[in-house]
Amino acid sequence: MHDSIFDCIDYIENEPLSKHTTFRIGGCAKYYFKPKNPKEIYDIITYCKNEEIKYYVLGNGSNVLFSDDGFDGIIIEIYSGMSDIKIEDERIYAGAGALLSKLAAAARDNGLKGMEFASGIPGTLGGGVVMNAGAYGGEMKDIIEYVDIMEQDGHINRYLCEDMKFGYRTSIVTDGKIVTGAMLKLEHGDKQAITDRMEELKKARTTKQPLEYPSAGSTFKRPDGYFAGKLIEDAGLKGYRVGNAMVSDKHCGFVINCGGAGSSDVLNVINDVSDTVFEKFGVRLEPEVKIVR
Repeated sequence: MHDSIFDCIDYIENEPLSKHTTFRIGGCAKYYFKPKNPKEIYDIITYCKNEEIKYYVLGNGSNVLFSDDGFDGIIIEIYSGMSDIKIEDERIYAGAGALLSKLAAAARDNGLKGMEFASGIPGTLGGGVVMNAGAYGGEMKDIIEYVDIMEQDGHINRYLCEDMKFGYRTSIVTDGKIVTGAMLKLEHGDKQAITDRMEELKKARTTKQPLEYPSAGSTFKRPDGYFAGKLIEDAGLKGYRVGNAMVSDKHCGFVINCGGAGSSDVLNVINDVSDTVFEKFGVRLEPEVKIVR
């Protein structure tokens, strides 16, 4: 198989996806590409479309469940090659692959406040923008000035925050659109106060979340008027287990990999939890984690 993308863009064959997801689950990707810029992403996608090969754009795999059967196509991983961070006064521009935790640390180090809420979110800026990631009362939409998005034709358009249609875990970024970078607008603040707030949130997460196990963070979206974790606990599902996947008994909103869980174990737990909660309370829980087959 010889084509220009295979000649000039870094890739690995038969790469285990379990190495690239926080769930530590997933078979091998046929090809695993690491583009360094938007043009390389576009070249890979164009190749995939022409050759009718399926592809998936991956950040650092913090909100993804891959099948144990792997991915018979091309994974386009932007975490390695597109994570530059540039700071100018109160603004930070970063590539889509930049980790939110690194951005929050950079903001803190430069005395900029507003990003503390994101310091413990394990994803990338791109993923955070796509799903309007949030925690502890803050959301990405609160700090976004504009987002650079590659359209299906390869052109990069700039969308102001108000054009992004940010909602709860949603945005304008759907299939075919790819975030390449974003400008964050923060405020000058007291570095010690920012540091203290980040430590406070870290302590809250460590106390309440099962961070000692592989997971994809909150497994379910928050249903209107409810909390997923409370519904799951009230349904008697704390510690519910299939194989080596389990509803965490520390925080019922998390499905964790106890060690060696397969994707089918996790999916069975997700489906059983969703069905049981629906039977008991008439509320349908939807996965927040992206399931890729």
